[in-house]
Amino acid sequence: MNRSLRVRFRQLALLCAVCTIAAIAVGCGSSASHASPRPSTVSVALDWVPNTNHIGMYVAKALGYYRDAGIDVHILPYGTTAPETLVANRVADFGISYEAGTIFARAAGEDVVSVFAILQHDALEVGIRSTNTSIRTAKDLDGKTYAGFGTPDEGPTLQYVIRRAGGNGRFTTVVLNSSAYDAVWSGNADFTLSYTTWEAIQADLAGKPFKPGFTLQELGLPDNYSTLMISSNSYLNAHPDIARRFLAATQRGYAYAASHPDAAAAMLIAADPSGLGSQRTLVTTSARLLARSFLRDPAGTTGPQNTDMWAGYGNLLFHAGALQTSTGARITQQPVWSNDYTNAYLPSGSP
Repeated sequence: MNRSLRVRFRQLALLCAVCTIAAIAVGCGSSASHASPRPSTVSVALDWVPNTNHIGMYVAKALGYYRDAGIDVHILPYGTTAPETLVANRVADFGISYEAGTIFARAAGEDVVSVFAILQHDALEVGIRSTNTSIRTAKDLDGKTYAGFGTPDEGPTLQYVIRRAGGNGRFTTVVLNSSAYDAVWSGNADFTLSYTTWEAIQADLAGKPFKPGFTLQELGLPDNYSTLMISSNSYLNAHPDIARRFLAATQRGYAYAASHPDAAAAMLIAADPSGLGSQRTLVTTSARLLARSFLRDPAGTTGPQNTDMWAGYGNLLFHAGALQTSTGARITQQPVWSNDYTNAYLPSGSP
């Protein structure tokens, strides 16, 4: 473990002046005091700018849960390198990912494993402007323009829901990243993928709502974890105690957010006033939706995962031929999905 002790020695009274320094260290009849151990440092790589998917960590910092656990958390801002790569290469101890991203990273041989389900369900929807009269069902997405983000799960996901609705799954893709939403709202693209817990709320607040009834679950896609916390097996094996303390405090943070969304939203805003200070309604509305529908599993717990959830969507990606090695070769042997995650480092987890 990366823990070190700081020891402070007081000057002893004249009565103990004959003691040697070594004797002082073990007491020598004195009342020498010892400081608390230095907190263990843990780094977490974000997947985007701070938002409500990260709310539990900011709550845990604000309420002192990490401090109480002896953890000093450094939240690393999003850059140009994916969190999966940062974690696999031990640049970050933990990172924010999603089920497909973790599956792709593991297929490519990266040392990543999911340790905490931030969202217990898929929060994505097909974002279509409510005024678009040419799209009434997923079948109508055939031949349309999709504003995307360049991730390899987008194609198989959209093809699945379109074909399930009776279409052929053919559409034009333009990669626009964060500008995808603007493109749809302005009419320059027909649809995108958005989080119901963030971009869909933004659209409503902007007076440009998306069509209802197009969440991926409503369209029949297997449910999956659309936001996860990952680590590496090498880190977990080397620092199991730190990982357990960090995840226990993180779980407390998300449990608090699930029970007190308004207060949690205020803590998130306070942590990033320049980015979120002007979006209080968005953050609060999102936090309430997460608390109501996404943060807790059926048992009412935050964090745990199960193999059925991993297998449903994982098998879809596997059978679509979307899983590739680091050299681009197609993965032909179905992964063992229980290897992609662990609950062992959660307070209620077991190996």
